[in-house]
Amino acid sequence: QVQLVESGGASVQAGGSLRLSCAASGRTFSTYGMGWFRQAPGKEREFVAAISRGGSRTYYADSVKGRFFISRDNAKNTASLQMNSLKPEDTAVYYCAAAKVPSAKTTDSPGDYDSWGQGTLVTVSS
Repeated sequence: QVQLVESGGASVQAGGSLRLSCAASGRTFSTYGMGWFRQAPGKEREFVAAISRGGSRTYYADSVKGRFFISRDNAKNTASLQMNSLKPEDTAVYYCAAAKVPSAKTTDSPGDYDSWGQGTLVTVSS
């Protein structure tokens, strides 16, 4: 497994932007795809975005497409989630995750990830 630490969560007003970061350690970062998930109060964890190990492929949930952008820097062992035009419904704890199997694919299934960060809270007020 890999150790993941998220940062960047904050309280913002609707329409604002935030950038979340995820620092990874413990295994070869560039071998594995990365994903971001979120969990709102009283709801199940849901997929937000994923990026392939090389960074050439990205995949987004429909709810964030065009507003959120996932990226990674394999030299720095970090993944990021740029969130623009935030809405109150984006309020959630955001988690980064590392895929369990080395692959060039992206995936939106939580079962395909075996390492999770502790989460960072994003609150969007109207």
